[in-house]
Amino acid sequence: MDQKLSFDVDCRLCPRLSEFLDEVGEEYPDYHARPVAPFGAKNPDLLIVGLAPGMHGANATGRPFTGDYAGVLLYETLHHFGYGNRPESVSADDGLKLKGCRITNAVKCLPPQNKPLTSEVVACSPYLQNELNGLKKGAVVMALGGVAHNAVLRALGLKASQHKFGHNNRYPLEGDRWLLDSYHCSRYNTQTRRLTPEMFRDVFASADELLGKKGRKR
Repeated sequence: MDQKLSFDVDCRLCPRLSEFLDEVGEEYPDYHARPVAPFGAKNPDLLIVGLAPGMHGANATGRPFTGDYAGVLLYETLHHFGYGNRPESVSADDGLKLKGCRITNAVKCLPPQNKPLTSEVVACSPYLQNELNGLKKGAVVMALGGVAHNAVLRALGLKASQHKFGHNNRYPLEGDRWLLDSYHCSRYNTQTRRLTPEMFRDVFASADELLGKKGRKR
């Protein structure tokens, strides 16, 4: 995988996002307030694709799903299944390491109101496409939410009509790879119980099954 093509911290392809980040950086001078790099293994078995950085989470810390509520369940579950060396992610220098797993976002920059425009997802698509094309044979791509699911399809040139989003849905991809869906681990979804810890673990158990891993923690 060409890391330069999968991420650019100086990217300003989207005027709305770039201007918004400039404003956020002025209001919160200690925040990262730039595109957020993927985090984890360079050649993962499992690639997790989220939506975009959160205002006081990844946008502040510079690490995906770190410092906000959405990351709580994610990193607890990653640790439970042996992908992380600790069950929480609080800062970019907290010593957390991921093994066999990498986390990225469909949109690398913080969008206003956490809602990227379709044009911004399209502009960021080449970065995701490079990450996906660089995955090893047999890897699993876990899409958190419908936006991430559709971003993966767009990056791979696949039809949404043949790959409908649904919790724990799975679809074969080229290279013996798989696309696996989950509801997003957002505060809204977890507090309303649309996504429970048990439901999230079921998706990770599906990932283990697809990866042919046996005897891991559940």
